[in-house]
Amino acid sequence: MSMLLGNSLWHLVATSDVMAKIILIGLLIISIVCWTIVFYKMVLLRAKRQQMQEVLHALRKSETLAQVVEVARVHAKTYPGYLLVTQLEHAKYLLQHMQQKKQFSDQEIMLLDERRYECIEDMIHNEGVYLSTLGVTAQVSPLIGLFGTVWGLTHAFISISQKQSADIVTVAPGIAEALLTTIAGLMVAVPALVAYHYLKNSVNDLEHELYSVSERVNFVVRVHLLQGKNGDEISLATQEAS
Repeated sequence: MSMLLGNSLWHLVATSDVMAKIILIGLLIISIVCWTIVFYKMVLLRAKRQQMQEVLHALRKSETLAQVVEVARVHAKTYPGYLLVTQLEHAKYLLQHMQQKKQFSDQEIMLLDERRYECIEDMIHNEGVYLSTLGVTAQVSPLIGLFGTVWGLTHAFISISQKQSADIVTVAPGIAEALLTTIAGLMVAVPALVAYHYLKNSVNDLEHELYSVSERVNFVVRVHLLQGKNGDEISLATQEAS
């Protein structure tokens, strides 16, 4: 630890060649970007999961379509509210179509399921946009550091051949400078890898909660269909969301 925080480390950075400095600066920029993504996603996912818990709690108390519509109206501007309103819009279309035909087919029910699944997939896809940056960083950073090490070792061996001396005083500084980029690459890659899996698990939990919300709404809509009612009471939620 004293080596990392002491003057010896900064001396190695200051005396390194141009390529090593470019690699170190690049890794520093990548690290800043990754930590920005991590904090941003952690705050955002925490807020969205809190909204999901509130909506799930409200839906568990909802037994009729009117109660589900009221939940969608209250939470229309939240993350799960988007799913609620989208699913209710499709349900309204199906209910009105059923009212005209006086019946509904299995294909129409399947279409309702496909549209809500598509909505969930789009929402989860958007959550994983920045996560790929963390995954790529975790894989590429060690390779960038290794490139710097190979570059530094090449120059160290050239220096040894020019001085025609292979004692420890001549070899050690060059090897230490070469290994510096590998250390930097690992310091960027390891936190990025840990953060990637942590956030990926959070997104998976969010996906599970989205399906729970969707299944609850789907259950109430199916009961409403079996009772042969129309979809007029859905209008309020869809108008406010739009």
